[in-house]
Amino acid sequence: MKTIAEINDKILQNRAVVWTVEELKAKVTPDNISQIAQEVDVITTGTFEPMEASGAVINLGHTDPPINIKTCWLDGVPTYSGFGAVDLYLGASQIVEDGEDGHERGGGHVIEDLIAGKSVHLKASGVVSDCYPRSSFETTITRDTINQFYLFNPRNLYQNFIVGVNGGDRPLYTYLGPLQPYLGNAVYSNPGAISPLINDPDLQLIGIGTRIFLGGGIGYITWEGTQHFPLQKRLENRTPIGPAATLALIGDAKQMNSYWVRGCYFKNYGPSLMLGVGIPLPVLNEEVITRCAVSDAEIVAPVVDFAIPRRVRPTFGLVSYSQLKKGKILIDGKTVKTAPLASISRSREIAQELKKWIESGTFTLTEPVATLPLDRSFLPQNIWGSQINLD
Repeated sequence: MKTIAEINDKILQNRAVVWTVEELKAKVTPDNISQIAQEVDVITTGTFEPMEASGAVINLGHTDPPINIKTCWLDGVPTYSGFGAVDLYLGASQIVEDGEDGHERGGGHVIEDLIAGKSVHLKASGVVSDCYPRSSFETTITRDTINQFYLFNPRNLYQNFIVGVNGGDRPLYTYLGPLQPYLGNAVYSNPGAISPLINDPDLQLIGIGTRIFLGGGIGYITWEGTQHFPLQKRLENRTPIGPAATLALIGDAKQMNSYWVRGCYFKNYGPSLMLGVGIPLPVLNEEVITRCAVSDAEIVAPVVDFAIPRRVRPTFGLVSYSQLKKGKILIDGKTVKTAPLASISRSREIAQELKKWIESGTFTLTEPVATLPLDRSFLPQNIWGSQINLD
């Protein structure tokens, strides 16, 4: 029906019709799919959730005399320096080594501070050579005093995830937060039907080079994410029953807003990064509308028992996101309270903000330069396959 080039022409002429994915889900029926596909040009999606497999590339610029950095700390957080004299990589989940914040501060907090324009203390030691005679360096840096500062995230935007519970007899502290014993609570991370990749389950609309909303600025999909697993088992509507596709993302952090990039800490687990990501989905045909019409009642996730200290943990079966969002689910006859890690309200804000960008003509769509692979797997091929009954 349409091409991305045709949609971009309408965007530049301020004639594009843009709906958020929630607006679509509220209006679509089996009888009006064709009409909506003709009327709407772009559907915007968003999520704001923890994405610990994130980090920032920072180039400091050369000192005088020059230094070849061997070890470096930003506000006490170690950075990786093994790929250039003054190039650094700051991981979001790296833990501070000292300071009054103890271990409750990490790389994600430093990234947030830099994006917010705050000063960050830098301490570095170097490998002395004829090219780089300086042995140490200490200063403060800001977003404006460094050369490059961009997020380069190896794994973001899980296409679905798990629900964590604790069937043991003591509290557990996990990347989903605290899990209370005896099935005291259940925590889920993915925002469900509004999540970007749930609405493009077979990755037909995005690819390498797709322009996105990242942290309040413009970013791009650069590759498949680590642990990319599109071969996950799927329902008839093509949504996966557990963790599936992931994306690697990049974007200029100097353009970002700390409202959308927030350092966080999980008690007795470690630091992470709350990150806002939004993806525009071009309405190229009626199938796009059909896929985006999926509801929370039609998407499921596995309930996983973290009390078993194994890579492959037993599950209590599948639960729908509509059940999760009601605030309680039933596990083995027991009512268990549920809570999301993702911010549903901020996820909606991202979809709305991206919609405004497109409607104003300041954000156009890009043609992917390559598709994302759909045949990736890892061992074991399906870590949920032997535990979950789909019936």
